[in-house]
Amino acid sequence: MRLNFFALALASVALPAFAEEVNIYSHRQPELIQPLLDAFTKETGITTNVAFVDKGMSERLVAEGDRSPADLVMTVDIARLIQVVDAGVTQPVTSPVLEANIPAEFRDAGNQWFGLTTRARIVYASKDRVADGAVTTYEDLADPKWKGKICTRSGLNDYNVALTSAVLAHHGAEYTKTWLEGLKANLARKPDGGDRDQVKAIWAGECDIAIGNTYYMGQMLADPEQKDWANSVRIVFPVFEGGGTHMNISGVAMTKAAPNREAALKLMEWLSSDEAQRLYAETNNEFPVEPGVERSELVKSWGEFTPDSLSLSDLAKLRPDALKLIEEVNFDG
Repeated sequence: MRLNFFALALASVALPAFAEEVNIYSHRQPELIQPLLDAFTKETGITTNVAFVDKGMSERLVAEGDRSPADLVMTVDIARLIQVVDAGVTQPVTSPVLEANIPAEFRDAGNQWFGLTTRARIVYASKDRVADGAVTTYEDLADPKWKGKICTRSGLNDYNVALTSAVLAHHGAEYTKTWLEGLKANLARKPDGGDRDQVKAIWAGECDIAIGNTYYMGQMLADPEQKDWANSVRIVFPVFEGGGTHMNISGVAMTKAAPNREAALKLMEWLSSDEAQRLYAETNNEFPVEPGVERSELVKSWGEFTPDSLSLSDLAKLRPDALKLIEEVNFDG
């Protein structure tokens, strides 16, 4: 009778449901996406856990296999997204919400990855030393008139590899090698640092133009120590001859293991929503992928441009060839 009593007593108690959560492996610094994740948790009650995985994400997921705690991967650069997919550690996601919110050019045809934001690879130009209209194309960066006047980070950086892939797609291998040699010959110093370091170099008078991503302007303007760097340059949107401005994306994919699949899908769909896209635009100064969501006022102040029409998936396939050419010319040497 005593056992039956305790059994009845336990049965009458409403046990709390397990809290939903989503585990994320991120190439992006956690602080860049935390405001969005906090807003998601506030709205849904689903908690998020982020592990910053700067290198070896695919290898880590392969090693973890079905035991992986990761539900989603969030990356910068289309090639990194493709690498994770090619490693066989993601799964397709069928979602009418994602299909409605994200244009086809910013998602995988097999639903393995989805773009969340776009960014342009642009030129930062000195306001004092570079005239308006002095640089208009990516091809122009190899012109000897810029000898000793260009700064950039490593040629092996993902963003620069993607840009080189785009040159390769537009012009072929022979032209791209010559372009890389010309660009290298125009460098004011050996490639070093990040995109913001190049703007600092312009401010310091070490070079006149630099290659960088748009959103770094917003980050510098928000930093009292870097605001003067940002105010010393203007953003120029170069184009390819016969094309547009080179674009890249940040994106998301669901892992094959995904122990919290339903919660992870909710987060993916939420990240494509108007609310999340506006937050992306305001907090990270990136371009929303969802049509109709306005850019932030700061981003709009940088001006209009025509995005290049090259397929992002095609660019990712050219990454090995681009890397080979960058190494052949010893760009960082």
